[in-house]
Amino acid sequence: MKPSRIAPMALYQEVAERLRQRIFSHELPPGTWVDEQALAEQYGISRTPLREALKVLASEGLVTLKPRRGCYVTEISERDLDEVFSVMSMLEGECARVSAAHASDTELDRLRTIHAGLEQAAAEKDIDGFFEANQAFHLALQEIADNRWLLHVIEDLRKVIKLSRHHSLFSEGRLEQSLAEHRGILDALLARDANRAEQRMRAHILSGREALARIADARVPARA
Repeated sequence: MKPSRIAPMALYQEVAERLRQRIFSHELPPGTWVDEQALAEQYGISRTPLREALKVLASEGLVTLKPRRGCYVTEISERDLDEVFSVMSMLEGECARVSAAHASDTELDRLRTIHAGLEQAAAEKDIDGFFEANQAFHLALQEIADNRWLLHVIEDLRKVIKLSRHHSLFSEGRLEQSLAEHRGILDALLARDANRAEQRMRAHILSGREALARIADARVPARA
């Protein structure tokens, strides 16, 4: 059998990534109709790779394909967020449990270093820096847990969460609260207390959902 050449990244994959980032940055906000013709012209491509890219994003839940109406950026409801965060709390709790039981001293040192970045960002009121360090901490736990299926599901759910119009760290007092929760999680990890690490991580994730709910409530106009 004659071996076939491995092609570079397909065009539709590159298009999907560009659109994914525009959705995450809310350049294409939830509910937006995706103008296929305009995008094809903007990227200088035919509509075939664009439609393939939209199918990929639809499989990730980032866009919704509606028969005879076209494609729309997915709008995530409060119920969606409740359900996603509930599942996320279980999955990330499992990562914390496994990490507490199996992390090496080197891996724990890495978590300490990342947490130091959280402390510094919080002291400087640097929300972007705190968010980046927070993401790094959670990713490090997922890598320590070393379960590719668990990581895959978490990545997909985080994509859905990014559709939210709000960010939990913008809730008043949330940054300080999140830092305190991270301190508790790190303490449990360093003590290699798997059950406590799992419980604290689950509570941390659900606390983030509560912060998003407070932001949403604050933006609902008061009735006359």
